[in-house]
Amino acid sequence: MDYPQSGERFRGRAAISAQRGRHPADRHFIVQRITGRADLWVSECIITYDGVPSYSVSIMEFADQHVVHETQYFANPFGAPTWRAALAEPMPDRIAEA
Repeated sequence: MDYPQSGERFRGRAAISAQRGRHPADRHFIVQRITGRADLWVSECIITYDGVPSYSVSIMEFADQHVVHETQYFANPFGAPTWRAALAEPMPDRIAEA
């Protein structure tokens, strides 16, 4: 499992399980969308860490019905600039901060 933004790679089931199981934050997950086919799937989630939301995209690669590689990207929400207001509409179920 790779975290490109922090430059971390976790190899093997034990390391990944320990990394996820020992996380100190109170986490909650909202799955926004899962899409894919065959051996490549992508999920979009909002993960709150101790009440602070973060957007996550996970790219999962499969072989023989097992995950062989996962890459996760994280982004903090941000408020939209006023100059785009006339061009956009709000996305339902999305969290935005000013």
